[in-house]
Amino acid sequence: MMLATVCNTNEGVKAIEKYDPEGTINYNRGLHGFESSARKIINGRYAVICLENLRPFAGGFVDEDPQKKLAIPMPKLPNGECPPGFLDFAVNMMHLDSNRLSFLTATGHGLRETLFYSLFSRLQIYNTRKEMLLALPCITDGALSLDGGMIRKCGIFACGSRNDVEVKFPLIGGESDVTPNYTEVEDMVRMLKL
Repeated sequence: MMLATVCNTNEGVKAIEKYDPEGTINYNRGLHGFESSARKIINGRYAVICLENLRPFAGGFVDEDPQKKLAIPMPKLPNGECPPGFLDFAVNMMHLDSNRLSFLTATGHGLRETLFYSLFSRLQIYNTRKEMLLALPCITDGALSLDGGMIRKCGIFACGSRNDVEVKFPLIGGESDVTPNYTEVEDMVRMLKL
C-alpha cells in the first residue's frame, strides 16, 4: 500500500484505467497508455487509494498543534499507565510540509486524518523491542520499535533479520513552516465548504 497511487476523487480512479466495451483493459488509455508512451509496462495488479472513499479519523486534533496531529488516546497498560518506551502513533510522527498539511479532500478532511490514518491506523512506535513486548496488552493495530521489532497485529509477529530492509527517516527541525494563524484559516475554509 505504500506504493499505491492516490486519487482525490472517484473520477480520478476511473481515469487511471480504461476498459474496452468487452470489459478488458485498454492498454492505450489511462495509466497504461501513459506507461506505454514512456516505454514501460505495468504488470499485474497495482493499488489505487481514493481519498473520497476513505473513512476519516472520527476524533479530533491535538489542541494548538501546527501539524494537526490526531488526538488518539494514549495506550494504557492494565495498571492504567502509559507503556514505557512508547513514543507516539506512527500517523502522528509524520511531518507534513505546509502544502500537504493544507490539502483538503472534497469533504473537508486532511491527508493525516484520511490517507495516513487509513494506512497506519493506531500503529504504535516504541524505543526498543523489549519495551514494545512489555506493552503487548495494549497493542491492537500493531507496533514497531526503533531497533527493528515488529508486531503486525495483536498476536502476529514479524521475526528474523531486518538487514535486507533499509528504511531511512529524514530529520525535521523543531520549527514549523506553518503560519501561526494557519489553523484558524483552515477551520474557516472547512466551515465554508460544509
